[in-house]
Amino acid sequence: MKPVTGKEFIRVLERHGWTLLRISGSHHIYGKAGKAVRLSVPVHGNQPLKTGLLRHLAKAAELPEDFSR
Repeated sequence: MKPVTGKEFIRVLERHGWTLLRISGSHHIYGKAGKAVRLSVPVHGNQPLKTGLLRHLAKAAELPEDFSR
């Protein structure tokens, strides 16, 4: 999986129908209508998300394997 920053991942989420619910510090909380899942995406400047967290968020958001392309 290619390294992705929090800002880049947020753009991908928004393209797939997720909406920003609130911001708590540096964490952006996203939700989607009809789903009970909430995603907390850390936005720490231009630092990439760690691989395990990125996989977890992508799986919870039901994104395709090649979402970053």
